[in-house]
Amino acid sequence: MIHDGFIYLATLMLLAAILVNLPVYLRGKGAQTFFKFAPPIVLIYLGMMLLCTMKVWDLQDTSAIYVAIKNPLLYAMLFLMLLRCDLKKIIKLGPKMLIGFFSASISIGVGFVVSYGIFHKLLGPESWKALAALCGSWLGGGSNMLAIQAILDVSEESLAYSLVMDSVCAVIYVMFLLWVINFSKEFNAWTKADVRLIDEVGASLEKEAREDKRPLTWKNMLLLIGVSFFISSLSKDAGVMVASVLPVFDKATWTVLLVTAVGLIVAMTPFGKIKGTEEVSNIMLYIVIAMIASRADISAMGNAPVWLAAGFLILLIHIAVMVILAKLIRLDIFTCAVASLANVGGTATAPVLAGAYSSALVPIGILMALLGNIIGTPGGAFVGYLMSLIG
Repeated sequence: MIHDGFIYLATLMLLAAILVNLPVYLRGKGAQTFFKFAPPIVLIYLGMMLLCTMKVWDLQDTSAIYVAIKNPLLYAMLFLMLLRCDLKKIIKLGPKMLIGFFSASISIGVGFVVSYGIFHKLLGPESWKALAALCGSWLGGGSNMLAIQAILDVSEESLAYSLVMDSVCAVIYVMFLLWVINFSKEFNAWTKADVRLIDEVGASLEKEAREDKRPLTWKNMLLLIGVSFFISSLSKDAGVMVASVLPVFDKATWTVLLVTAVGLIVAMTPFGKIKGTEEVSNIMLYIVIAMIASRADISAMGNAPVWLAAGFLILLIHIAVMVILAKLIRLDIFTCAVASLANVGGTATAPVLAGAYSSALVPIGILMALLGNIIGTPGGAFVGYLMSLIG
């Protein structure tokens, strides 16, 4: 059993690095099929929870380094991820695609509230907090889940249910969308959708990305790490001060809001264009996920089937609303599917689905997913508040 905090952290980082690199070195057809169903991020979730359950490290002895590192690293990661969210580019998506995206977000939120209303007595007390964290993930991505965990102080044991729901329900949903995109002609004919604007925006964004020849340098990466850590520390202290003056939110909520505001503002400056934000923020994301999962003992997860049922009901409500809306306002299948996956899957899967439709539209999938990074945390927190009102 590991008792030393630094050895615990080093072990998590090493295991995360190994799992992330498995698809790179295992290139066989069978292995690649396996990684489609169980991508590295899912393997990290499950692997760390399994090792925690096996008591590989002592939770009490390693708690000090966990508390000291997890949230500051989370805030730095949020800042870097938001640097990619250039609002000027997002506006280029056009009104119909933005309507599709926000409709997906709202329908997911409605799904959470309805599902919680049905299952809350079976899910257990304060299960709304874990569901709020998952809602943040399904509106934006894993970073939003972790932000809401910090805001609502969700225990690692409760978050384990959210991680399992995210792993199982989201993976199956991604496979469903990759299958349904093959029926684009039939769906678009049924909704009478016009896809000319999508093709034009996609071509414009792809040209812009193709012309970006800037190299990825270690100097840029060091600058991004230094600035993000500094912003994290300042925001954490500022969050404490603001919370003492304006106790509308607690210090964790104010810290996340401050990091979000600073990230969105800096994203529109030359600093937001520095190459390396995606690479560095992804490293931080996988470390934070490994740390979160390493505190969850799955031996106590006897109620998982009910949580999975609640998750699938959320997705069914979401699908029903999107199909009805597509028919009413003539949305095409690309807008519906990518908007949906930009919420549920984030930047890891939305571009893949967009590319399955047309390689020229990959940038749209990325931008939609980045928009989810912006709304995921406040949206998930608001849905959590609504669920908390249900007796």
